[in-house]
Amino acid sequence: MTNASTVRFSPRHLFRFFAFTEAVTWTLLLGGLAFRAAFGAPPTMLTIVGGIHGAVFLGYGVVAALVGVNNRWGVGRTVLGIALAVVPYATIPFEIRTEKAGRLAGAWRRTATSDPRDAHWFDRLYRWFLNRPMLLVLVLLTVIVAIFATLILIGPPGGWPVDEG
Repeated sequence: MTNASTVRFSPRHLFRFFAFTEAVTWTLLLGGLAFRAAFGAPPTMLTIVGGIHGAVFLGYGVVAALVGVNNRWGVGRTVLGIALAVVPYATIPFEIRTEKAGRLAGAWRRTATSDPRDAHWFDRLYRWFLNRPMLLVLVLLTVIVAIFATLILIGPPGGWPVDEG
């Protein structure tokens, strides 16, 4: 028997939510760029929209990795799922294809099974975190904030110093 919170936060629902939200923030970012070019909107608007998109982009990457590990997509498919976030709207066809292939089905792997992979240290650590969801969320948010802060610190790609020597 499953309750509403288990279904709501299943790997499938979490991944689909982030794939869709990532595409929505692409729309906001691209729309903001077009609006700024056409009407000279203040740069602050684009900074805010870019920050929202960046946070969701990183969140999608973390969720794609988490679901990829949980549903045993393999390294190649998991990296592809994460990398497609760089291409505007590519998360949507990836999500649709992954759903149709049944790769989003199933619950979180909270207990060991007879699968020999479940004896691996990484799978044991993964289950340990899944069974402590508040700690898992805290760790993942810390990772996202650290990456986000690092990216803000180094600045946009156009502002990076170039060694012309």
